[in-house]
Amino acid sequence: MKRILLFGAGLSASTLIKYLLDHSYAESWHLVVVDQDLELILAKLGGHPNATAHAFNALDSQQRLPYIAQADLVISMLPAAHHVDVAKDCIALQKHLVTPSYISAEMRALHDQAKAAGIVILNEIGVDPGIDHMSAMRLIDQIKEEGGVLESFKSYCGGLIAPSSDNNPWHYKFTWNPKNVVLAGQGSAACYREMNELKYLPYHRLFQRLDHIQIEGYGEFEGYVNRDSLNYLETYHIQEVPTIFRGTLRRPPYCQAWDVFVQLGMTDDAYTMKGSAQLTPRQFLNAFLPFETGVSVEDKFLKVMGQRKDLFDLFDFLGLFSDKDVIGVEKASPATLLQKILVEKWRLAPGDKDMIVMYHEIIYTKNDTRYAVNSALVVEGQDERYTAMSNTVGLPVAIATKLILNQQIVERGVTLPVNKELYAPILSELEQFGIIFNESEKVL
Repeated sequence: MKRILLFGAGLSASTLIKYLLDHSYAESWHLVVVDQDLELILAKLGGHPNATAHAFNALDSQQRLPYIAQADLVISMLPAAHHVDVAKDCIALQKHLVTPSYISAEMRALHDQAKAAGIVILNEIGVDPGIDHMSAMRLIDQIKEEGGVLESFKSYCGGLIAPSSDNNPWHYKFTWNPKNVVLAGQGSAACYREMNELKYLPYHRLFQRLDHIQIEGYGEFEGYVNRDSLNYLETYHIQEVPTIFRGTLRRPPYCQAWDVFVQLGMTDDAYTMKGSAQLTPRQFLNAFLPFETGVSVEDKFLKVMGQRKDLFDLFDFLGLFSDKDVIGVEKASPATLLQKILVEKWRLAPGDKDMIVMYHEIIYTKNDTRYAVNSALVVEGQDERYTAMSNTVGLPVAIATKLILNQQIVERGVTLPVNKELYAPILSELEQFGIIFNESEKVL
């Protein structure tokens, strides 16, 4: 039997594990799952005879090396910062590696070593990055093959809450790492290109420049720019396209309200607040408001918001004006305190379903006629375990694993799924699981 070694059994691994076990008899696979939480692994394996659970720290190279040595392929669902260390072990032991995370500069530097070892290190094979690459490349390649010339490429993705579970004024709940949501957009200015002009958005303006998108059957969304869109010019082989924009989707009025936190400084993670453990939500908020004798926190807050009373209920829902209980986090940054408050209010409840929304908009010219192509994907989760996030991350990883083990992927070195050899069979199989893009085209 071929042995698949999986590091990490968290939320995004549920569907991945199910797929590998469901196909283990036909493909003659044995799955070895490593996580520090043994009970979590056992619950997901369900006593399957073609699986083994091990609990140890997979970040420890000495502990993981013997397991990698016995595997035919390794899947790393560890935090992204640790993929490079796992990759170095896989190169040394000549084992294929699959991860859903972005290719870092350190990972890219391993390309020649991986190629010399005769292995493929496939990255960015989740949903975003992953399905976004594959669906975009399918459209781009098709347009180019038919003689079209791209003028504009815009792409958006968001992990959201399904309409049936949307019961708060933010229209949002945490469906992945809360810390990443709170810190989204920090660190460097976002960059995109509009009609061959470079545009930069510093963090304090990020949630003010929004695109408005309508998706049939699901209504309105807003997109804010995500990181450096220019990185995708080379990745997608569209260096000459005048307009490129990559964005993150939210439901309105999330971005307008989140911008209030940004402007106040409540998402800052660079320092700790004195006496943070004793702060109530009201005191925490007031720490970022000006001092005014005889003026309530509510009225000061409204002034800062420019009297946006239409947004007030969003902050009231979070309990920010409450003096009842302390937040209770020692030596915490503003971002950490805000995260603690949000987790209590944006937690997925039993029975809640999440939702992944992806949207591409491409404008191109062919035979002196301009066309616009819109491609939309909406995936709703099944339940708290088999979430939309788990399905759209886990299934591409699993299908790619199958293709590599069956020697249907000949590429070697550090790569991502932008070649037809990879994206065509993966997208085709994803459609069997209801992960289908609805596309339309019109003449402009």
